[in-house]
Amino acid sequence: MENEDNLLNNITLEQWVMDKCEGWRDHYDDNYRVSHEEYYRLWRGIWSKEDSLRQTERSRIITPALQQAVESSVAEVEEATFGRGSWFDIKDDMQDPTGSQDIEFLKNQLAEDMTFAKARTCVSECLLNAAIYGTGIGEVYIEETKESVPAMQPTPDGQMQAVGVIERDRFLVKLRPIMPQNFLIDPLATSIEEALGCAVDMYVPLHQVEMDIEKEVYRDVDVETVAADDDLEPDQDITVNVDDRVRLTRYYGLVPKALFDEAEGEELEEDEIAVALGEEQEQESGYIEAMVVIANGDTLLKVVANPFMMQDRPIVAFKWDAVPSKFWGRGICEKGYNSQKALDTELRARIDALALTVHPMMAVDASRMPRGSQFEIRPGKTLLTNGNPAEILQPFKFGAVDNITFTQGAQLQNMVQQATGAVDTAGMQNAMNGEATAAGISMSLGAIIKRHKRTLLNFQDNFLIPFVTKAAHRYMQFDPQLYKAQDRKFVASSSLGIIAREYEVTQLVQLLQTMPAESPMYSFLVQSIVESMNLTKREQILAGIEQANQPNPEAQQEEAIRKQFELEIAKANLQQIQLQNAEIQSRIQQNSVETQLLPVAEETDRIEAIAKTLPPDEFAQAVKMAELSLKQQELKVKEDIVEMQMRRPNGN
Repeated sequence: MENEDNLLNNITLEQWVMDKCEGWRDHYDDNYRVSHEEYYRLWRGIWSKEDSLRQTERSRIITPALQQAVESSVAEVEEATFGRGSWFDIKDDMQDPTGSQDIEFLKNQLAEDMTFAKARTCVSECLLNAAIYGTGIGEVYIEETKESVPAMQPTPDGQMQAVGVIERDRFLVKLRPIMPQNFLIDPLATSIEEALGCAVDMYVPLHQVEMDIEKEVYRDVDVETVAADDDLEPDQDITVNVDDRVRLTRYYGLVPKALFDEAEGEELEEDEIAVALGEEQEQESGYIEAMVVIANGDTLLKVVANPFMMQDRPIVAFKWDAVPSKFWGRGICEKGYNSQKALDTELRARIDALALTVHPMMAVDASRMPRGSQFEIRPGKTLLTNGNPAEILQPFKFGAVDNITFTQGAQLQNMVQQATGAVDTAGMQNAMNGEATAAGISMSLGAIIKRHKRTLLNFQDNFLIPFVTKAAHRYMQFDPQLYKAQDRKFVASSSLGIIAREYEVTQLVQLLQTMPAESPMYSFLVQSIVESMNLTKREQILAGIEQANQPNPEAQQEEAIRKQFELEIAKANLQQIQLQNAEIQSRIQQNSVETQLLPVAEETDRIEAIAKTLPPDEFAQAVKMAELSLKQQELKVKEDIVEMQMRRPNGN
């Protein structure tokens, strides 16, 4: 600990920062700079001697396959992000008692200011950088401007009229795209948040620094211009005026507290240190989160503790494709690099061969050419020879270029598309017009969409949502009069969240169509649909739906009377049905008794007929037996009648 303190006593804050930055730059130069420069040339179609793969290579052409892959992939992501107009949304993180009207106003005002600050253009440039280099980086900064607004006053009739123009100070939150050559970060970090710090190292015009000094943004010090440095130049083939620029290093991150106090020129109190460190850092920490600006590597322009209320760093970055345990990602150019180089080699070799075939070399007998003549082959030229020209001039014949090279070139171009996942619209159209099936095309497009979805998730979670969140917090902090949000906690979502809500709305609408309007769930579904929709007056519509769902006492009383009347009618109908049923049962029982008495009468007639044919003694015995049988039958009938009468409802 003592050695560290002694080391800090021998250096200044700017020396400590620049020492870190130079180490980080060495790491970038050793591992990424050469590759990034080549990716840039391949995308631009700029040839360099480093791109030659053969010593005999003469052609300098670069095929546009990788360019098309980059442009197509970026266009797909841009369409998914900005194609629906609203490219971000903000919702309250919880249901506050005061409601979420302040967050709704924040979203609408932020969308307007984002448009004024041309945020979409800057975000698109960061997307392009991510496709080329693998990582898209942006710096969130605040620009103070003057806004002219009409001055209004009331008229005698109560109307408002403009009486002039007034100017007011406005803060605009902007996004500055950062090239990889101009960004430095701790090599051990995989994200901005976990790094010791990061820095933006780039050239800026001298007058810009002088104007910031006049506005007291920077310290009042003398700043000189510096010469060019190829390491900071995105395009080294363009000549830049070196007489009017300053190398500016903006560092965001942790710095030793002792060096910070020394650079400030005063000892901070313990409570001030606690505020500078933030609630999440302990007072005993030897580091403080700060922002340091250095000119030309040795002139300290600004040093302040992190001035933002959320103690966040003003840098957002995302990877096109993540590389495990690395900050720098994998872009379109890196994916298609090998196939692109092979395709360029194939095409250059073909062009060189065609040049020899179309314009062959000539052998000339110089002793038989006129003295002082210059041998040159061109259309319409007359050659003077001392003898037969056929014996003096002899071209070397070369074979024709094999057609297989064209097939190989097409295959290599397909390999570029396979490696990058880009869609070849021309090739897709040819496939649709050819023998390719719809199922195969659908499967190919499905795989491509899945690849872009992974990039979209990286872009949304690590770049777009953090940028929107940082911008909202900056406006709430530096322009509280316009951004009067009472709740500083909210949930931001990007276009993917908007697409998901649109799909949810579609499903809810389909469910609503299958449900009757009088169902208790009907109103709930309507409310859910409105909550998922991106409407300007969403809160007012939800309030109206909730008010409409509240019970009406008069309507409830009328409904109760109606239901009671319907119940009385139903009871009367039931009694009438019961009476009709009893009458029908009585008639059925009467018919049943008459049917049972009919066999008794028939039996009596039969006995009388038999008695006429029997002797007197047998007849008397037969009569007794018949009388007994009849009595038994009559008794059985009477018992049945009593039983049936007891079953009747009225007992009759």
